[in-house]
Amino acid sequence: MAEPTPPVPLPAGRLVALPDRGPVFVREASGPPGAPTVVLLHGWTATADLNWLLSYGPLSDHFHVLAMDHRGHGRGIRSRRPFRLEDCADDVAALALATGTSRLIAIGYSMGGPIAQLLWRRHPDLVAGLVLCATARTFAGNGPADRLFVASLFGLSVAASLTPGPIRRQVTDSFLRRRVEQSRNQEWVLAQLRRNDPAAVLQAGIALRAFNSKPWAGEIDVPTAVVVTTRDQVVHPRRQLALAEAIPGATVYPVDGDHGACVDVPRRFVPALLAAAGDVATRSAAGRSSGALPEPV
Repeated sequence: MAEPTPPVPLPAGRLVALPDRGPVFVREASGPPGAPTVVLLHGWTATADLNWLLSYGPLSDHFHVLAMDHRGHGRGIRSRRPFRLEDCADDVAALALATGTSRLIAIGYSMGGPIAQLLWRRHPDLVAGLVLCATARTFAGNGPADRLFVASLFGLSVAASLTPGPIRRQVTDSFLRRRVEQSRNQEWVLAQLRRNDPAAVLQAGIALRAFNSKPWAGEIDVPTAVVVTTRDQVVHPRRQLALAEAIPGATVYPVDGDHGACVDVPRRFVPALLAAAGDVATRSAAGRSSGALPEPV
């Protein structure tokens, strides 16, 4: 059966074997000669293409672009180990080694934000700068509802692991169809989401809720920009702004949109993303950080 056609042309993609880790699907656009490299890190339950399809082209006009599917998501690495955000960060470092990339700007969206932060913490010599979009230092509260949510995800991940494949696929497909029934590109979106490993994705939700960079975000010492989705109902804008305030010299780029702004309002999100990435690339090349806030995009 033929793959559904994506709504826009996508960069070339290929499987890259990461030694001792496994194969991972990567999109790559070469960009202008000598351009800095950006690595795009997608959000929870998404794939690189779902998250970045409308950003690939504009970014590739200025940067060498790499984008990968995270563990358990899309065509990312499959592992019997429990999902860990730290492993995702190490996967990015392994991809950089495999592609001959010595320095990169990590652009993380939602869950990709913690992965980008951990990449800086675990592989500081690799990271030239950070662009953190619709994300935060922590994603969990301390109330009973939050604890119940995490416990529910754990139970669902166990159930997904133990359910026979055909039954799991049938249930998953029914759920996904309801989730994307209003999508203008339903079949393509479904094809992307069907590639996810349900158990790993649920484990990723648990890992995301446990993430907390509050103790060390203030140590981030590379040029950083934070793209704040100002109407976000998933990651509250206050948490996004707190992330920016915690990182010395971080600049803020507001986008009038909800958590899905990258695809829902690309006319607002993409210019802000380009401005943020350009800001970070300029400061990185100059070897300095600036604390001045830019004009709103």
